Amino acid sequence: MRNYEIMFIVKSTLSEEDIKKVASSFQKTLETNGAKVTNVDAWGQRPLAYEIKRGNEVHKSGNYYVINLESKDDKAVKEFDRLALISSDIIRHLIIKKED
Repeated sequence: MRNYEIMFIVKSTLSEEDIKKVASSFQKTLETNGAKVTNVDAWGQRPLAYEIKRGNEVHKSGNYYVINLESKDDKAVKEFDRLALISSDIIRHLIIKKED
């Protein structure tokens, strides 16, 4: 099994309910593609180190999430990456493959 850690930032202009829906939908994406989510850590809203311009919006803060998961292959991680790049609700994301 491969272990991964994914950190992503949801834009802060969404309502609290919508932020939770975004995080939940990305977690479900991982699970439906064969990954076992071992931990989800919501860090809450924090200021960004620098402003991020995405489209017509400028973001100065965001809602941070960290997901730890196990997977047999990288199918789930690749799908997460693809959807996070398309999503207008995710400001940034980072995927780290952990060594055993």
